[in-house]
Amino acid sequence: MIEPSLLDTDILSDILKGRNQVVTDNADAYLKLHGRFAISDFTRFEVVRGLRWQKATAKLTSFDRLCQSMIIFPVTAKILDRAAELWADGASQGKPKMDADLIIAATALIHGRVLVTGNVGHFGSIRVSCG
Repeated sequence: MIEPSLLDTDILSDILKGRNQVVTDNADAYLKLHGRFAISDFTRFEVVRGLRWQKATAKLTSFDRLCQSMIIFPVTAKILDRAAELWADGASQGKPKMDADLIIAATALIHGRVLVTGNVGHFGSIRVSCG
């Protein structure tokens, strides 16, 4: 059974590009079961930032339409507090992480979602299920 998931930015980018058949097939299977994708507001920010930097106006418009069909979890104080805990835990082990990864991981933890990422190494010391 495919559990409710939260897509990391790399996976969402792969889905948008449509170049990896395995990712596309898994995305289609997920949508058939759950109806829509879920992302963090921070993932939305990262995608929009990249599209604006590329001046990809048409892709930005298309992405905005896609976002209307997704669950987008806002970055809240509770998520930022959990991300700060993850940062402190990682730093005490000599494994500080990037803030973006911590915010996305904290979003998955707070909302009880499996984090789907191709960057498992970025989340290795975080106790969150990675799909």
